[in-house]
Amino acid sequence: MEIDGHTQLVGLIAHPAGHSQSPAMHNAAFAKANINARFLAFDVEPDRLQDSVNAIRALNMLGASISMPFKQAIIPLLDHLDQTAQLVGAVNTVVNQGGELTGYTTDGVGFVAALQDNAVSLRGQTMTLAGVGGAGTPIAIQSALAGLKTLNVFNINDASTKNAKHIVQVINDQTDCRATFYPLEDRDQFHKALQTSDVYADATGLGMGQLVDQSLVDDPSWFHTNMTVFDTVYAPSVTKLMRVAQQAGVTHVLNGQGMLHNQGAAAFKLWTGQNMPQN
Repeated sequence: MEIDGHTQLVGLIAHPAGHSQSPAMHNAAFAKANINARFLAFDVEPDRLQDSVNAIRALNMLGASISMPFKQAIIPLLDHLDQTAQLVGAVNTVVNQGGELTGYTTDGVGFVAALQDNAVSLRGQTMTLAGVGGAGTPIAIQSALAGLKTLNVFNINDASTKNAKHIVQVINDQTDCRATFYPLEDRDQFHKALQTSDVYADATGLGMGQLVDQSLVDDPSWFHTNMTVFDTVYAPSVTKLMRVAQQAGVTHVLNGQGMLHNQGAAAFKLWTGQNMPQN
């Protein structure tokens, strides 16, 4: 569809923004759905965040995707937050309705949907999660809201520990899921948790970039066949963790591609009211 006087705009607000796959994904979806809209990436300096949020209103944009380092900083600038964004304390999607901006987080939705795409339900299940940062936090919250029975949260002893313990408390206070925090340095407890888990989700970032040859689990015997191993890394498509899980004969071994697609699809529906077309 040609750009004309009715074309609506969605923007990525991030710093940096040039690496994002979102423009390609969403513009292809707009075209396939015959929606007169375009998605552009904006590299926003941190001291210009307020101006960027004002622009969403002033330009009557459909909304925006929010990436690092603004997922928390944008919250005071919005009018409303949905339940998950409130619990997570972060926003990755903004919807503009008549100048009123509502913040959502779709990362956790993407995780749960990726599992559902592979016929894996979290309801009544036990999950072990390693890493409670930008991806792990919404995964923990959304999994609890999806009916998870037990969540074992493992996090290294660094600046993110406070957030990990806070998220465990939020889950125990505001959902029916029972969450417990453990230091990731406790390898015996980590091993024990994996042996009794239906799902293991790794949100640490190990297995990508300079850490491509690293995994928290090197021994296939730590896994059992009747479980799901989910690595949030999407490049490379097969990580060291996934190879270890495959050696163990794990039923479902998944990377982060499905999560990436589904979180984008959830945002697309929030902006347009339509399901994202399938490729």
